[in-house]
Amino acid sequence: MPNPLAVPDPTVAARRLLGAELITTVNGEETSLLITEVEAYFAPDDRASHAAGNKRTKRTETFWSPAGTAYVYLCYGIHEMMNVVTGPADAPHAVLIRAGAPAKGIDVIRHRRKLTGDTPRLSSGPGVVTKALAIDRSFNGADLFDPAGEIRLKLQAKPLPEAEIVATPRIGIDYAGEPWVSKPWRYYVRGSKYVSRLNDFKET
Repeated sequence: MPNPLAVPDPTVAARRLLGAELITTVNGEETSLLITEVEAYFAPDDRASHAAGNKRTKRTETFWSPAGTAYVYLCYGIHEMMNVVTGPADAPHAVLIRAGAPAKGIDVIRHRRKLTGDTPRLSSGPGVVTKALAIDRSFNGADLFDPAGEIRLKLQAKPLPEAEIVATPRIGIDYAGEPWVSKPWRYYVRGSKYVSRLNDFKET
Protein backbone atom coordinates (compact mmCIF):
# COMPACT_ATOMS: atom_id res chain seq x y z
CA MET A 1 0.00 0.00 0.00
CA PRO A 2 1.45 3.43 -0.91
CA ASN A 3 2.50 5.64 1.99
CA PRO A 4 -0.15 8.40 2.12
CA LEU A 5 2.39 10.84 3.60
CA ALA A 6 4.96 10.32 0.82
CA VAL A 7 3.40 13.02 -1.34
CA PRO A 8 5.36 15.86 -2.99
CA ASP A 9 3.29 18.61 -1.34
CA PRO A 10 3.59 18.77 2.47
CA THR A 11 0.41 20.83 2.72
CA VAL A 12 -1.47 17.78 1.43
CA ALA A 13 0.27 15.57 4.00
CA ALA A 14 -0.47 18.11 6.74
CA ARG A 15 -4.19 18.06 6.05
CA ARG A 16 -4.05 14.26 5.87
CA LEU A 17 -2.68 14.20 9.42
CA LEU A 18 -5.66 16.08 10.86
CA GLY A 19 -7.81 13.58 12.74
CA ALA A 20 -5.02 11.00 12.89
CA GLU A 21 -4.33 9.34 16.23
CA LEU A 22 -0.84 9.86 17.69
CA ILE A 23 -0.17 7.18 20.30
CA THR A 24 2.62 6.58 22.80
CA THR A 25 3.29 3.77 25.23
CA VAL A 26 5.64 5.01 27.94
CA ASN A 27 6.35 3.04 31.13
CA GLY A 28 3.44 0.78 30.25
CA GLU A 29 0.97 3.67 29.98
CA GLU A 30 -0.75 4.18 26.63
CA THR A 31 -1.94 7.68 25.80
CA SER A 32 -3.07 9.23 22.56
CA LEU A 33 -4.28 12.42 20.91
CA LEU A 34 -6.39 12.98 17.83
CA ILE A 35 -4.40 15.57 15.89
CA THR A 36 -6.28 18.86 15.55
CA GLU A 37 -3.62 21.37 14.45
CA VAL A 38 -0.53 21.12 12.24
CA GLU A 39 1.90 23.22 10.20
CA ALA A 40 3.58 22.24 6.93
CA TYR A 41 7.27 22.93 6.19
CA PHE A 42 8.39 22.78 2.57
CA ALA A 43 12.21 22.56 2.44
CA PRO A 44 14.55 23.22 0.78
CA ASP A 45 12.91 26.47 -0.39
CA ASP A 46 10.92 27.26 2.78
CA ARG A 47 13.13 29.49 4.93
CA ALA A 48 11.07 28.64 8.02
CA SER A 49 12.20 25.01 7.83
CA HIS A 50 15.17 23.62 9.73
CA ALA A 51 16.15 21.99 6.44
CA ALA A 52 16.05 25.22 4.40
CA GLY A 53 18.64 25.13 1.64
CA ASN A 54 19.02 21.38 2.16
CA LYS A 55 21.02 22.11 5.30
CA ARG A 56 22.06 18.72 6.68
CA THR A 57 23.31 18.64 10.26
CA LYS A 58 23.24 16.06 13.03
CA ARG A 59 19.92 17.53 14.17
CA THR A 60 18.27 17.81 10.75
CA GLU A 61 19.41 14.49 9.26
CA THR A 62 16.05 12.97 10.21
CA PHE A 63 14.39 15.12 7.54
CA TRP A 64 15.82 12.78 4.90
CA SER A 65 14.17 9.73 6.47
CA PRO A 66 11.14 7.97 4.96
CA ALA A 67 7.75 9.64 5.24
CA GLY A 68 6.17 8.72 8.56
CA THR A 69 9.35 9.15 10.61
CA ALA A 70 9.25 11.19 13.83
CA TYR A 71 11.45 14.30 13.97
CA VAL A 72 11.73 15.48 17.58
CA TYR A 73 13.88 18.42 18.59
CA LEU A 74 14.45 20.81 21.49
CA CYS A 75 13.16 24.35 20.91
CA TYR A 76 14.93 27.24 22.67
CA GLY A 77 16.43 24.75 25.10
CA ILE A 78 13.04 24.31 26.78
CA HIS A 79 10.34 22.47 24.82
CA GLU A 80 10.50 19.22 22.91
CA MET A 81 8.58 19.50 19.64
CA MET A 82 7.48 16.79 17.27
CA ASN A 83 7.20 16.72 13.50
CA VAL A 84 6.22 13.99 11.09
CA VAL A 85 8.55 13.64 8.10
CA THR A 86 6.61 13.66 4.83
CA GLY A 87 7.32 13.71 1.12
CA PRO A 88 9.02 11.43 -1.39
CA ALA A 89 12.54 10.08 -0.90
CA ASP A 90 15.18 12.79 -0.42
CA ALA A 91 12.59 15.58 -0.08
CA PRO A 92 13.15 17.14 3.39
CA HIS A 93 9.53 17.99 4.15
CA ALA A 94 7.90 17.83 7.57
CA VAL A 95 4.70 18.63 9.44
CA LEU A 96 4.76 20.08 12.96
CA ILE A 97 2.14 18.68 15.34
CA ARG A 98 0.73 21.71 17.15
CA ALA A 99 -2.29 20.33 19.06
CA GLY A 100 -4.52 17.33 19.62
CA ALA A 101 -7.62 16.23 21.50
CA PRO A 102 -7.04 13.60 24.22
CA ALA A 103 -8.35 10.19 23.13
CA LYS A 104 -6.73 7.56 25.37
CA GLY A 105 -5.26 7.74 28.85
CA ILE A 106 -6.72 11.13 29.70
CA ASP A 107 -6.05 10.68 33.43
CA VAL A 108 -2.39 10.03 32.66
CA ILE A 109 -2.31 13.11 30.42
CA ARG A 110 -3.86 15.20 33.21
CA HIS A 111 -1.23 13.92 35.62
CA ARG A 112 1.61 14.74 33.23
CA ARG A 113 0.21 18.22 32.65
CA LYS A 114 -0.71 18.78 36.33
CA LEU A 115 -4.19 19.85 35.25
CA THR A 116 -7.78 18.73 35.81
CA GLY A 117 -10.84 18.66 33.59
CA ASP A 118 -10.90 18.81 29.82
CA THR A 119 -9.21 22.15 29.34
CA PRO A 120 -7.51 22.75 25.96
CA ARG A 121 -4.34 23.47 27.95
CA LEU A 122 -3.92 19.70 28.30
CA SER A 123 -2.69 19.30 24.74
CA SER A 124 -2.76 22.55 22.76
CA GLY A 125 0.58 23.91 21.60
CA PRO A 126 3.55 22.06 20.08
CA GLY A 127 5.51 22.03 23.34
CA VAL A 128 2.43 20.77 25.19
CA VAL A 129 1.63 17.92 22.80
CA THR A 130 4.96 16.33 23.67
CA LYS A 131 4.39 16.76 27.41
CA ALA A 132 0.92 15.23 27.16
CA LEU A 133 2.25 12.14 25.39
CA ALA A 134 5.66 12.01 27.15
CA ILE A 135 7.48 12.47 23.83
CA ASP A 136 11.15 13.35 24.02
CA ARG A 137 14.15 13.23 21.70
CA SER A 138 14.58 9.50 22.32
CA PHE A 139 11.72 9.14 19.81
CA ASN A 140 13.57 11.08 17.11
CA GLY A 141 13.87 8.87 14.03
CA ALA A 142 11.13 6.45 15.12
CA ASP A 143 9.02 4.78 12.44
CA LEU A 144 5.51 5.97 13.26
CA PHE A 145 3.94 3.21 11.19
CA ASP A 146 5.60 0.44 13.22
CA PRO A 147 2.63 -1.18 15.02
CA ALA A 148 4.96 -2.42 17.77
CA GLY A 149 6.65 0.94 18.30
CA GLU A 150 6.39 2.98 21.49
CA ILE A 151 5.20 5.89 19.36
CA ARG A 152 2.70 5.23 16.59
CA LEU A 153 0.51 7.05 14.11
CA LYS A 154 -2.88 5.78 12.98
CA LEU A 155 -4.32 7.69 10.03
CA GLN A 156 -8.03 7.98 9.41
CA ALA A 157 -9.36 5.87 6.57
CA LYS A 158 -10.20 9.04 4.65
CA PRO A 159 -8.93 12.63 4.91
CA LEU A 160 -11.11 15.20 6.64
CA PRO A 161 -13.37 17.08 4.22
CA GLU A 162 -11.87 20.42 3.21
CA ALA A 163 -14.91 22.20 4.69
CA GLU A 164 -13.81 20.98 8.15
CA ILE A 165 -10.29 22.42 7.84
CA VAL A 166 -9.21 26.01 8.54
CA ALA A 167 -6.01 27.36 6.96
CA THR A 168 -3.99 30.31 8.32
CA PRO A 169 -0.37 31.52 8.20
CA ARG A 170 2.05 29.67 10.46
CA ILE A 171 2.95 30.91 13.93
CA GLY A 172 6.28 32.32 15.14
CA ILE A 173 8.21 32.33 11.87
CA ASP A 174 8.81 36.05 11.31
CA TYR A 175 12.52 35.28 10.91
CA ALA A 176 11.74 33.53 7.60
CA GLY A 177 10.54 36.68 5.85
CA GLU A 178 8.16 36.83 2.93
CA PRO A 179 6.65 35.06 1.13
CA TRP A 180 7.00 32.35 3.77
CA VAL A 181 5.45 34.27 6.67
CA SER A 182 2.18 34.69 4.79
CA LYS A 183 1.87 31.18 3.40
CA PRO A 184 -1.39 29.65 4.76
CA TRP A 185 0.31 26.43 5.79
CA ARG A 186 -1.12 26.07 9.29
CA TYR A 187 -4.23 23.90 9.44
CA TYR A 188 -6.65 23.07 12.21
CA VAL A 189 -9.95 21.27 12.63
CA ARG A 190 -12.80 23.73 12.38
CA GLY A 191 -14.69 24.00 15.66
CA SER A 192 -12.14 22.13 17.79
CA LYS A 193 -11.30 23.68 21.14
CA TYR A 194 -7.92 21.95 21.03
CA VAL A 195 -6.14 24.61 18.99
CA SER A 196 -3.07 26.51 20.16
CA ARG A 197 -4.18 29.89 18.90
CA LEU A 198 -7.44 31.25 17.50
CA ASN A 199 -8.56 34.54 15.99
CA ASP A 200 -5.06 35.78 15.16
CA PHE A 201 -5.46 35.43 11.42
CA LYS A 202 -8.10 35.62 8.77
CA GLU A 203 -9.41 32.10 8.31
CA THR A 204 -9.52 30.62 4.80
